[in-house]
Amino acid sequence: MSITQQYLLDGYRFAQHGEAAPPAPGSHDRQTARELREYRRFRAVVAGRPARGRLRGALSRWLSGGHGRPAR
Repeated sequence: MSITQQYLLDGYRFAQHGEAAPPAPGSHDRQTARELREYRRFRAVVAGRPARGRLRGALSRWLSGGHGRPAR
């Protein structure tokens, strides 16, 4: 069963009971992604790592050759 079919079935069931329909699939995706990003930043700060610029810093270290592997 696809997500759309499940949503339509849930909507039908809620209508039979006279309740409000559930939110449409994907309606809270942006909010969820934003909350996940904020949670990951929070966990980085708690662990003592920089909250921003981690990817750029890792890429610059890797490209400059300081990525922890022995030089060939």
